Amino acid sequence: MTVLRRRLLAAAMLLSIAVGRPVFAEDCVPLPSTVSPGRLAALSRGFNADGWINGAPPSRALLQQLRKAGMSHVRLPVPAERVMPRFAAKDEREATLRVLDGALKQLTSLGYSSSVDLHPGERFNRLHKDDPDAAMGEMQEAWRALAGVIRSYPADLVFAELLNEPDIEADRWQKEVEALAAFVRGLLPSTTLIVGPVNWQRADSLPRFRPLADPDVVYAIHFYDPMVFTHQGHWDARDPLHDIMDLPYPIDAGDPKVQALRQDLQARAAVKALAMLDTAIAASREKPEADRWLAPALHWQQQFSRPIIVNEFGVLKAGAPRQSRLRWLAEVTAYARAHCWGWAHWELAQGFGLVDAATGRPDPDVMRALLGAPGRPERARAARRDR
Repeated sequence: MTVLRRRLLAAAMLLSIAVGRPVFAEDCVPLPSTVSPGRLAALSRGFNADGWINGAPPSRALLQQLRKAGMSHVRLPVPAERVMPRFAAKDEREATLRVLDGALKQLTSLGYSSSVDLHPGERFNRLHKDDPDAAMGEMQEAWRALAGVIRSYPADLVFAELLNEPDIEADRWQKEVEALAAFVRGLLPSTTLIVGPVNWQRADSLPRFRPLADPDVVYAIHFYDPMVFTHQGHWDARDPLHDIMDLPYPIDAGDPKVQALRQDLQARAAVKALAMLDTAIAASREKPEADRWLAPALHWQQQFSRPIIVNEFGVLKAGAPRQSRLRWLAEVTAYARAHCWGWAHWELAQGFGLVDAATGRPDPDVMRALLGAPGRPERARAARRDR
């Protein structure tokens, strides 16, 4: 693809993203940013396509439906061990890169932007803790391979997320990510990078994270608070959250449903689950809304004037009351719009998915909760009155 053709394609894709509904709230006043407005707009509304690279891709029809509904961005988690020489043979690495190339080709043709997320599993995380030099070498080799695919696409449409949820100490990650960003910048001079802090990329971890010297970086946080709500009915029966079901949001100690759940946990001697619930109740007394947890990231942004994306957030469908799940999703995206943040829902069609399992189509209520009415973040607060 020639340089001119790439530029024309990028312009067309950005136009297709920008037309139609406003990207952020009408009263959103963006801070001065080091990343171009067009690229931030491309990241404004999205979802995670977890499982595409190492499983079954979503259908083109589903992707078209979501694009038409207003989604602009797809985050593509790439299993890190599948592109690292230590963990995968050459044939497996090359096959993974071909799948990634096919995914980016399809998403670009449909008018999406994409972020390629190096998403490690337990094997790399163990190496990362135990052998920093070896881990850095594997990350560099992974990005050398990923960059070979990414550079074939317009830089305005494909982003590079250096590492999902780094599982090491904050000070060490600060040094590593600065070095890794410089390495990837050498491979992808025009690509916007995405990085995040340690501790599952929580908003309250961001204040310990210094912005990189590289200006063309978006800072990613993940949001699942309160965990006792978003992960109730946990898939692992050994996890205390498996014992919690039908907990409404916001969590209110005076709510009969919350009281009934406490009594049930007491009767079943579910001590750990009860303690987690009581902690969440206490935390919600002063301010139950999402901004209680997201405020540290907002303060960080106000201090440093760097762009933020909440590129993972969601509620496990197995245990949460449907209306409470919708209320929580609406609250998170309303907050993001109000502060000019992008977002990407976790995920598409699995336990947290936005697809209705019965129809195989986007759940219309979830889509309304996510996309809301731009310019009216108060809708999420008002929605709680129907509780």
